[in-house]
Amino acid sequence: MTDFNLDDFLPYQLAELSRRVSGRFSRHYRERYGISVAEWRVVAHLSQQTAVSVREIHDRVGMDKPKVSRAASRLEAGGYLSKVVNENDRRLVELSLTEKGHEMIADLAPIAAAYQAELMTALGARADDFVSTVEELTRALEPE
Repeated sequence: MTDFNLDDFLPYQLAELSRRVSGRFSRHYRERYGISVAEWRVVAHLSQQTAVSVREIHDRVGMDKPKVSRAASRLEAGGYLSKVVNENDRRLVELSLTEKGHEMIADLAPIAAAYQAELMTALGARADDFVSTVEELTRALEPE
């Protein structure tokens, strides 16, 4: 035996926290739209820009390219996004939200904002410090 305690291991704590926080919000988009976490991440990212490639989403949301591609294909089949081949580089496919995709974001954005407010309330007076610490740790661990 070692004196290693998984419950005290920060990477484990962060993974568990992330799973719980994400899981509580995921029920909203799963119940309303039947989409997965990966699909939500793609839609949420696309809501911030007009058209992006699978590579850009991969870089931004930290999912591997095949997972992004599968999520995009399911979203396209559901009518939430469209794919267009880039005229300058036919290997690149640009993804963008359809009207139905924009309606989904319009429906979920207030729910996401309310959930964010709920989390900040749960953190109390330390909320801003917590957010700053998360941002700091994220920057410190950015890939080189």
